Amino acid sequence: MKIRQILQGKAVNALYSVSSHQSVLDALKLMAEKNIGAVLVIDEGVLTGIFSERDYARKVILKGRHSDDTPVADVMTPNVITIEPDQRLDECMLIMSERHIRHLPVMSGGELTGIISINDVVAAIIRDQKTRIDSLESYISGSPY
Repeated sequence: MKIRQILQGKAVNALYSVSSHQSVLDALKLMAEKNIGAVLVIDEGVLTGIFSERDYARKVILKGRHSDDTPVADVMTPNVITIEPDQRLDECMLIMSERHIRHLPVMSGGELTGIISINDVVAAIIRDQKTRIDSLESYISGSPY
């Protein structure tokens, strides 16, 4: 399965972002409003980082910083690992596992086209396995799909 298929299957593929100069509080409010675990950091149309719940816990709370006066730039994860729409699901799973990350922005021709979360990956695997099981059951029972 390719990442392109997962993006097409997502009910909503909105890209939520903040700029690096916005406060952590602004980012947290957006994340809470949209019920998401990370936001992209985009400055002048360029992906410059990602800010996640993990960044908040480790770089704000544990460091005694305040969300309202800490800019996202100070605590975001820069040098974002990205994937392409034609990459396979298993490749993305490996990247997420090895790098201990839960979100992968999708870039196509230098353009940001989506984001894949670990939840998207798990849901895609479950759907794929269900389809395979249903096909095998139909084959075994002799009934058409």
